[in-house]
Amino acid sequence: MARPYDPGPKQFVFAVGDGNDQQVSVGDPQEAYVAFSGFFRGRESDIYAIRDEPAGQSLVLMPRAGVISRVNDAGRPRTEYLQVDRVNRYLPSAMLFFENGYAGLDRFGQWFDDLADLDASPETRGAARAATFTTEPAAIEEVARIWAASGIVDPSDQYYVFFDSHGVDDDRADRAELLKLIELLGLERVAAPNDAAGGEVWVRTDTRLDAEFARWS
Repeated sequence: MARPYDPGPKQFVFAVGDGNDQQVSVGDPQEAYVAFSGFFRGRESDIYAIRDEPAGQSLVLMPRAGVISRVNDAGRPRTEYLQVDRVNRYLPSAMLFFENGYAGLDRFGQWFDDLADLDASPETRGAARAATFTTEPAAIEEVARIWAASGIVDPSDQYYVFFDSHGVDDDRADRAELLKLIELLGLERVAAPNDAAGGEVWVRTDTRLDAEFARWS
């Protein structure tokens, strides 16, 4: 059961740019998610926006462009953009926003300050993202984020498997970032078994990662 908003109820505005905005008053994030799911699935639009006007925060979904944007107008204004490669990412992003606002999406993917950055190839974006992590703790946390999205521990407990069962065309930006972070951290990448999916990355377990991975699992 979702934790109720305190104070509550909480108000959100759903919009698609046609002027027919929908304002909802909800008691918890799950109720907000259910309301927005109906709004999202019941319309055809280039842009869907969720606004938390009292907090000065918004989430903007652009399915046809393959982009999500998050906006924080409180304090120092900031807008960030995320490239989306799977249609099933949009509604989960909304749930995170309903739970914890702008900050709830910190670990959802590779956010960039400039929309133009998304025009670069996934490999370029991944390498650029990896370069922003200059300390070991930050790099380990980012590796854990990538693993948590689709990783497993091999049954032998000797290897972390990233992008479990994914093809080589999936998760290209995250994979490029991960390979750079593996180098930065001095982790040992090993050859995947012959029957592994083409996009999997296998890394020997490392005590530096164990606690962080446990926190994310």
